[in-house]
Amino acid sequence: MKNIIGIRREDKNQWERRVPLIPKHIRELDEKYGIKTFIQPSSIRVFSDESFKKAGANVQEDISHCPVVFAVKEIPIDFFSPNKTYVFFSHTIKGQKYNMPMLKKMMNMGCNLIDYEKIADKNGRRLVFFGRFAGIAGMVDTLWAFGKRLKSKGVETPFNKIKQAVYYKDIEEIKNHFIEVGKQIRSNGIPESLAPLVIGFAGYGNVSKGAQEMLDYLPLKEVSPDQIESIREDYSDKLVYKVVFKEEHMVEPVSKNAVFNLQEYYNKPELYRSIFHQYISNLSILMNCIYWSKKYPRLVTKDFLKKNFSNHMKLQIVGDISVDVNGAIEFTEKTTSTDDPVFVYDPLRDEIERGYNGEGVVVLGVDNLPCELPASSSEEFSDSLMPFVPDVVKADYSVKFSDLELPSEVKKAVILHNGELTPDYQYINKFL
Repeated sequence: MKNIIGIRREDKNQWERRVPLIPKHIRELDEKYGIKTFIQPSSIRVFSDESFKKAGANVQEDISHCPVVFAVKEIPIDFFSPNKTYVFFSHTIKGQKYNMPMLKKMMNMGCNLIDYEKIADKNGRRLVFFGRFAGIAGMVDTLWAFGKRLKSKGVETPFNKIKQAVYYKDIEEIKNHFIEVGKQIRSNGIPESLAPLVIGFAGYGNVSKGAQEMLDYLPLKEVSPDQIESIREDYSDKLVYKVVFKEEHMVEPVSKNAVFNLQEYYNKPELYRSIFHQYISNLSILMNCIYWSKKYPRLVTKDFLKKNFSNHMKLQIVGDISVDVNGAIEFTEKTTSTDDPVFVYDPLRDEIERGYNGEGVVVLGVDNLPCELPASSSEEFSDSLMPFVPDVVKADYSVKFSDLELPSEVKKAVILHNGELTPDYQYINKFL
C-alpha cells in the first residue's frame, strides 16, 4: 500500500478541467519508481480517463485507500480520510476564513497537508505553480474586456476581435491572433481618444511575466515609471506602452528621512505607505499581479477612485489577476468566473454592476484563470511537480516532524503534520 497515489477529480466548477499530474508522468512514476496511480473518473478533465488508463492508471471512484492524494483546488470537507497525506492548493496560509473548517477537519483527522504554494527554493522562489498561465489568460481576458468596454462606448478598436482565453484552441492560436491584432495597430493606429495606450503591471513575478509574454506580441514600447508622465506629450498611436512597477515605485517610507529598503518593507510594511496613486491618471489598463495580504498598503483605494473619478478618466479596466477581495485593489468586491468574468465598479455610488457596461471602472476578477488553458497549464505544472512526487510518496509521515525526511523545498510546504500545524504555520492558530 506504500507506493500508490490517488488523484482527486476536480469539480469546483464546469471550467476546472486541470489535473496535477498528466498521463505521461503517471507512466513514468510506474515504470521508473514503481508508484501506481488511482484516479477518479471525470467527464470534463482535459486529459480523458482513457488516456490515464493507457498510461497505466487505475480509474475508479474510490481512492480512499491511497495514502497520498494529489489535487489542484480545495478538497471538500467530507472527502478526507484519517492519517492520509494531501497535496493541493489549500488557500489557508493567509487564514482564509472560508477554508478554516476544512483545515480543522484535517487537523481532527490527523492528516498531513502539503501546499504547492509554499514549495520554494532557498530564496523563497516558488517552484510549483500555475502563475504563468494565470498571467497569460488574465492578459487575454483583460484585453477582451477592454475591447468590449470600448465598443459599448462607441469606440471601435482591434481589441474587439480578441476572445476570452478559454475560446482559443491553445497558446499558439492566441499568439498568432495577437500578432494579427498587432499588425492592425501598426497599420491603423489606436483611436486618438485612447492614445497613448498605457498598460501598467504591478509586480514582476511569474504571473506578471505570463501577462507580459502575451502583450509582447503587440507593437510595444516599454517605459519606466518615471517616464510615464512624459509620454503624454510625445507618443505614437501605433504603439502600446508597457510599464512595470516594482515595490519601490508602489510605496515609500512613512518617515521623511528614511530610504526605501525592500527587505524592511517585507518585514515591516507598517513603516511604508502607498504612492501608487501618482501613476493612475496615466494608465489605460492596470494589471494587478502582486502578492498581497492585509499588512501591506493597498495599490488603489475606493476613496482615491471616488475623489478622482470622472467620465473622462483614462483608467478603463483593472485586470486583477491576484484577485484578493477588497485587497490591493480595494474595489475588487468579489471573485468572478469564466462565464461571468467582469463587473463595473461605480466609485460614486460604491456599487457594482455585472458586465462591462455602466459608469465606473471594469474589474476582471476570475479566480482560476489557468483553467482557461487547461492542457498547457496542466502540462507545465506536472513538469514542475514531478521531481518531488517520489519523495512525497515514499516519506514516513509517522515520525516526528523534525525527523521527517523530505526535500527542503517540500518540507517547508508541510502545513499540517499528523494533524498539527508545523512550526512555520503556528500563526494560523489565531484564525482557527
